[in-house]
Amino acid sequence: MTSTPSRVRIAILGASGYTGVELLRILANHPNVDIVAMTADRQAGKPIGAVFPHLARRKLPDLVTIDSVDWNGVDLVFCCLPHGTTQEVISKLPKHLRILDLSADFRLADPEVYAEWYGHAHRAVEMQKEAVYGLTEISRAAIGNARLVAVPGCYPTSAQLPLIPLLRKALIDADDIIVDAKSGVTGAGRALKESSLFCEVTEGIAAYGVANHRHAPEIEQGLSIAAGRPVTINFTPHLMPMNRGILATIYVKMINGATLADLRSTLEAAYQDEHFVHVLPEGKLPTTHDVRGSNLCLIGISKDRLPNRAILICTIDNLVKGASGQAVQDMNVMLGLPETTGLQLEPLFP
Repeated sequence: MTSTPSRVRIAILGASGYTGVELLRILANHPNVDIVAMTADRQAGKPIGAVFPHLARRKLPDLVTIDSVDWNGVDLVFCCLPHGTTQEVISKLPKHLRILDLSADFRLADPEVYAEWYGHAHRAVEMQKEAVYGLTEISRAAIGNARLVAVPGCYPTSAQLPLIPLLRKALIDADDIIVDAKSGVTGAGRALKESSLFCEVTEGIAAYGVANHRHAPEIEQGLSIAAGRPVTINFTPHLMPMNRGILATIYVKMINGATLADLRSTLEAAYQDEHFVHVLPEGKLPTTHDVRGSNLCLIGISKDRLPNRAILICTIDNLVKGASGQAVQDMNVMLGLPETTGLQLEPLFP
């Protein structure tokens, strides 16, 4: 299905949320796309500048409801709707459309696992069978031929990119992995929630979803494939008083005589030709400031004080590499375009 069109007609469903507006920021400078439709039910009928003044100078269509979109004039859809609502919407879309879903609705391959973690039966099981998990550096070939791509979650991206190469080489114990991750508040979405209010978040840090966060099975799905057997991890997310960014601190046990140098050389070999994933030099650890506003993923490696153990530090921007940037990266692969097209965004520093 891969092709290289000169212009691709894009629709964004849920354009008024954080991932939707981040897509607009990125796609506004993409040379191969035309944004022809944007939906936002509560904001329908408004120009984009009325909702996001920073985009007022862009020539973009007004926001509309999903039902009013003329699908005959659309080639590809980004779906940025809330979890649990996307399945029914996507299942009704015309067959000619290629789709990138930024919700969690198609990330879990097993519908029974989805039902267990999301509290209701999967509503588009047949489409789930054709969904490709869009962790670009890991599933590039499958993404290129996909009609429906499930864009990974932000925490799963920051956990899987450092761990998958090491599990494939059996350098770490698959039964002894701890992922301690921190996220900016945009990871909770734009809907009004008491836990996301300024006074609830600022000047503090809070663990949430302890032992039951819905990204855990998504992470375990990818790690199990890499290890060739079921993997269960210890995963705890935390909310930080910052707008965007994820920092995952990952604790692993080295096995089969592996050393810290083996871990480093394996990760460097896995990502040496990648534009967005980089392993930092020895002694250097990444921060969220290093990736803010970019599609970068930076990985640092440190020896633990405990014998035969290592600490991996991974940072991404949750709205870019953890969502909209990775979605555009997947789109570029689907369309046969250079993977970096529209994504040559340098981090914002400080």
